[in-house]
Amino acid sequence: MMKEIIIALTFLTAAGHSIAKPNKQVEHLNSYAVLPAGHNLPFSEAVRVNDMVYLSGQIGIQPGTTQLVKGGITGESKQTMENIQASLEAHGLSMQNIVKCTIMLADIKEWPKFNTVYTKYFSKPYPARSAFATNGLALGARVEVECMAAISKK
Repeated sequence: MMKEIIIALTFLTAAGHSIAKPNKQVEHLNSYAVLPAGHNLPFSEAVRVNDMVYLSGQIGIQPGTTQLVKGGITGESKQTMENIQASLEAHGLSMQNIVKCTIMLADIKEWPKFNTVYTKYFSKPYPARSAFATNGLALGARVEVECMAAISKK
């Protein structure tokens, strides 16, 4: 089996297909619309690959700080969505560009409260979505949301 894989890889490479170098345009995006300028956190705000933008997870921090807003799950949910919107807008996109969200909740029982806030930022048809509970989020947040956005071709 291993011999067949090596032969197939050799054939593909010899045929002019580059396995190690995919044809991607990658751009790391950092607007500092949410995170403080010069932060030492080990991630980019977003990464654009061709016509997709992958946003790092956002939590309900006050822009320019690493301090969570007050108001529990409702306050944090609203600020999280505002932070996503600010990040998108800083890169010329909007909430309508979002095609998928992943929601992480510190307590799944807070799902209905989060959902009430979330639905104010989208209209039908809604983006694809998944959610799960965690046993801890960064900075003690109640919610974190990461999104994928598609860049419209004009």
